[in-house]
Amino acid sequence: MSKLDKIEELQNLLHEDASNFQVRRQLAVLLLDSGYNDEALQHFLYLSQIFKTDSTIYYNIGIAYEKLKKFDKAESAYIKAIELAPDEVDAVYNLGLVYIELKNYNKAIDCFNRVLETDENDSNSYFNIGIANFKKGDLIEAMDNFQQTIDLNDEDIYAHFYIGNIYKEFGDNDSAIEAFNKVLKISPDYSWAYYNLGVIAYEDGQIDKALKYLDKTLECNPKDSEAYKIYAKILTKSGDYDNATNIIKAALKNCGQNGDLFYIYAQIKKISGDIESCVKYLNKALENNDTLSILPKTVKDEINIFVAE
Repeated sequence: MSKLDKIEELQNLLHEDASNFQVRRQLAVLLLDSGYNDEALQHFLYLSQIFKTDSTIYYNIGIAYEKLKKFDKAESAYIKAIELAPDEVDAVYNLGLVYIELKNYNKAIDCFNRVLETDENDSNSYFNIGIANFKKGDLIEAMDNFQQTIDLNDEDIYAHFYIGNIYKEFGDNDSAIEAFNKVLKISPDYSWAYYNLGVIAYEDGQIDKALKYLDKTLECNPKDSEAYKIYAKILTKSGDYDNATNIIKAALKNCGQNGDLFYIYAQIKKISGDIESCVKYLNKALENNDTLSILPKTVKDEINIFVAE
């Protein structure tokens, strides 16, 4: 029986007897597992009014709120589950994830350390402590926790990836390259590793190598707007305006309207002498200023210069 058929069967049973709490609980769990988060939440909230000391119900309420990105409410639900069952660390772990979303990184670290008191070999907790420290800007502490992650689980591509990013931030490109290549050894289609290798090659002046890595990036993820931006800039600097234009067109097709992409398109048109098109795409960049990393005033000033001429 498929999940949908089982859901329908349970809904029919509940319709016949709304007080059948076992069926309601089973239905709520199945709805949550099937991605029907709002519907599942309503059933769990109903059950929480009947079974006020059932930690599992509050734990599932937390999961539902978390999936719905209502992190404040997820926090409250997980705290309630922990109050009712302090020794069950699943809620503690999930609460840590919620605190990361809420940018309360110290509380997140406290949660994961509590999990590690129960299981000192939980690599996921070390990883998430690393993430919290990374987001705090404490890169040394983050590196230490990512290293502990891969000491326990060398196949954790995300820990290797973050280690690569930290090495890159420190300017140790050789170690960063080694880390990103480790990611690709584990997961050959991990586009962000190719992207970072491309950026490093570009910064080192290895243009052909950079383009090869960017090609692999876009092969694995045709919606990577950052890869298109660097690709177009490299081609523009080399004077290959036709292919730079083709890259931007592909980017707009695959990524949608994007202020930065329109701005780069405008610069290509300016360099190639097509001022009318340049102004057109500068205006398009302003229309999409939510994805424009350049100050709108700078773009407006540029337009005014061309209009004045």
